[in-house]
Amino acid sequence: MDEPLWIDAHAPSLADLPQEELRDRLRDATDEPVNLVVYGPEGAGKTAAVRALAEHAHEAPENDLVELNVQDFFGMTKKEVSEDPRFSQFISSKRRRNSSKADLINHVLKESASYPPVSGEYNTILLDNAEAIREDFQQALRRVMERHHEATQFIIATRQPSKLIPPIRSRCFPVSVRAPTPDEITAVLRDIVDAEDVEYDEDGIEFVAGYADGDLRKAILGAQTTAEQEGEITMNTAYETLQDVGPDDQITSMLDDAEAGEFTDARSTLDDLLVDDGLSGEEVLEEILRVGRSRYDGEELAALHRLAGDVEFDLHKGNSDRIQVGRLLAEMGREA
Repeated sequence: MDEPLWIDAHAPSLADLPQEELRDRLRDATDEPVNLVVYGPEGAGKTAAVRALAEHAHEAPENDLVELNVQDFFGMTKKEVSEDPRFSQFISSKRRRNSSKADLINHVLKESASYPPVSGEYNTILLDNAEAIREDFQQALRRVMERHHEATQFIIATRQPSKLIPPIRSRCFPVSVRAPTPDEITAVLRDIVDAEDVEYDEDGIEFVAGYADGDLRKAILGAQTTAEQEGEITMNTAYETLQDVGPDDQITSMLDDAEAGEFTDARSTLDDLLVDDGLSGEEVLEEILRVGRSRYDGEELAALHRLAGDVEFDLHKGNSDRIQVGRLLAEMGREA
């Protein structure tokens, strides 16, 4: 999509979150800031809910909300952590030379938590996709939470709260984010397309909501894709557009780069699929296998399935989507 993403342009306020019980729970959290574990299925709106909470609670949320996508943050190289503009102010040249990657990450966590808020009395730090945090880093995070609890609110967003160590869970109030219902998704889509002045009918909006199967992000992206390609959202235009939607070209390009040893380009495409398109690691893996079945045969296809089996096992254990699927791409490059 060349146009701004509707999921960003129409980010909800606290009052606009589709799940009523979630709105009520987060309003309570603004009266007395506490650490939270926000958990629920992919696409339910966990990240959007935390951003809405920060918008409601902070006078300058663009400064006092610090977002760390764990899949990206803990998957960075030492050089990437050191040069990231969000963290470089915390890292001296001496620390950059003499510290391990683990030491740098722990240092960034401590400094982010201790940095004074621009407005108000506290910062909010969001750790998104937290199921990917290794246990040793969770222990370091626990100590940071203990030390800076008066000035920093920690919000941990995850699909798998059971992956968090008990000392962290005990320091956070749980907030469940269920998947929105088709009616709730339909209401959100109706408000967005009205604001975008896109022609639609109810059957078209309801079809997109059903297509998304409880994934609000997928629904909004599907509605935008239909509107941009067809100029309207009806049952026919949505069906014609969304039945053909798939990341085939991106997957093919990513596999081409992996086989050519262009791992940086392959991982960049992987990041687009995980972040911009909102796919999970399991979904990217399914697409790789689907494209692979028409691309390879014999021993090459068997090798791909073996690699995918290993990656799928690690994904089910809650390991980082980016790291594990990236490992498959690196292995493909070595075998090629």
